[in-house]
Amino acid sequence: MKNTALITGGSRGIGFGIAKALASEGYNLAINGVRDEEGAAEALNELRELGAEVVYCQGSIANATDRDAIIEKAYSVFGQINILVNNAGIAPRERLDILETTPENFQEVMQTNLEGPFFLTQAVAKRMAHAKQNNHAFEATIIFVTSISATVASINRGEYCISKSGLAMTNLLFAVRMAEFNIPVFEIRPGIIATDMTSKVQEKYDNLFQSGIALQPRWGTPDDVGKAVASLTRGDFPYSTGQVIGVDGGMLIDRL
Repeated sequence: MKNTALITGGSRGIGFGIAKALASEGYNLAINGVRDEEGAAEALNELRELGAEVVYCQGSIANATDRDAIIEKAYSVFGQINILVNNAGIAPRERLDILETTPENFQEVMQTNLEGPFFLTQAVAKRMAHAKQNNHAFEATIIFVTSISATVASINRGEYCISKSGLAMTNLLFAVRMAEFNIPVFEIRPGIIATDMTSKVQEKYDNLFQSGIALQPRWGTPDDVGKAVASLTRGDFPYSTGQVIGVDGGMLIDRL
C-alpha cells in the first residue's frame, strides 16, 4: 500500500507546491480545499499527471463537521494517512492596525489558522498513534506550515501573527506528545513566498528585496517549501522532531 499525505489548502499556493513535491515522491494525495472540486480540477489533474492517486476533500478546517468529513473521506479512499501537512491558512479580511482590528477579524483568522489545525491534528494523530501501536512498521509524520510571522511582528495583521505563533507552539506540543509513538512532528516556517496571498503586496516586497531584507535576494516559491517538506517526509531528519525548518532565504539571520 502506498503511503498517503493529507495536505490542507493543497490545491493552490504553498500547499500546491507541497502536493507536487509529494506526488513526485510517490505518495497518494488527499487534497483539501474550500473550493468545489470543479474549481480545483486543474490542480488535481496536474497532480495526477505526476503519477499520484488523488482524492479531493472539500471543506473548511475551521468547521468541526467539515474536519470530520475531510478525515473520513481520506481514510475511506486510502485506508490510512501517513503524512499530515497543516498548510491551510488565511490572512485577515481587512489589514487593520491592532488598535483598530475587530473581534470578527480576529476570530475568523484564529479559527482557520490555529483552532482548525489543532483539532484536525488531534483527530489524525489519534489514528496515527493507534496504527503505530498495532503495526510498528507504520510510518507517519506531522508537519505544520507556519510563517516568519510567528516571530516577526506586523501590527497591521496582528491576528495572523498571533495565529502563526500559536501554531509554532502547537508543533512543539504535538512533538512532545507523539514522541511516545515515534512519530516526528516538524514546523516549516516560510518567508516571503510568491502566492495569491502575497500578490496583493508584491510592490512592497519587491522593494524590500532590493533593500536587502533577505540574504538570498529573491521571492521564495511554493516549490522551495515543497522540497523542504519532501525532505522531512523521506526521513532525512530522523533525530530532529519538533524542529523548525526555515524557508526564508536567510531573512531572519541577525546582522550588524
